[in-house]
Amino acid sequence: MSKSPEVKLVNVPSPNFVPEKDIDKPLVLEAAHLGIDFGGLVAVDEFNIGIGATEICGLIGPNGAGKTTIFNLLTKVYEPTRGTIMLGGKDTHNMTPVQVNQMGIARTFQNIRLFDKLTVEENVKIGLHNHIGYHTLSGVFRLPSYWREEKKSHEKALELLDIFGMADLANVTADSLPYGAQRRLEIVRALATGPKLLLLDEPAAGMNPSETEELMNNIRKIRDEFQIAVLLIEHDMNLVMGICESIVVLNFGRIIAKGTPSQIQENPQVIEAYLGTHRG
Repeated sequence: MSKSPEVKLVNVPSPNFVPEKDIDKPLVLEAAHLGIDFGGLVAVDEFNIGIGATEICGLIGPNGAGKTTIFNLLTKVYEPTRGTIMLGGKDTHNMTPVQVNQMGIARTFQNIRLFDKLTVEENVKIGLHNHIGYHTLSGVFRLPSYWREEKKSHEKALELLDIFGMADLANVTADSLPYGAQRRLEIVRALATGPKLLLLDEPAAGMNPSETEELMNNIRKIRDEFQIAVLLIEHDMNLVMGICESIVVLNFGRIIAKGTPSQIQENPQVIEAYLGTHRG
């Protein structure tokens, strides 16, 4: 499986680092002292992370480490018990998931969540809701502004689908797609919202090696063509080590290591907690 070249990580004015190529750009995301408790149980504590403007970052750890909880905090499905989340320099405190999405965070899920009986194009159009320029009355009465926006939505949906070689599937219902194509469609729908940061929750789950290789190429394509950041949760270490510029390791709700793929692979604490018995 192809690997990304190792990048140099540099410190930024916080307890974080970003790829050197992003040092002159504002952080797309900064979480500081983030934590949440459920009924007195500490699920996540002292989670600190900064994501560069075009960084691909991996979040790994054993099952139950709190990775999906982190995604739920960042997207405001859960309101943090403590700490702050800054998106593009703006505090997301008390914002709703819809507001945070409009600010620039989009996500996919471990279990694919598509509108099964809608077409591929209709699923993508749902993601374009942030960019629809007509009002309800225009839609009800089919005014010219409605048809203009519908034409724009159709063209944009096909443009996004074409990037992933799916334009010819535009009129196919989502539930008739093979598994790998459903995964791609979910990513396309997330991209349709116009994110600055894309969160991918186990995107390679259930994929065979060739589909995983294609996924890696698509993630790179997303970053390069859209100039956005990607934060992904994944258990496939070939994918993580092959595509991520930086990796954060979580265990029992706390960060135990941050670094480049090679630094993470050689970290004794990570090896013991997650990657296996210390080699040598």
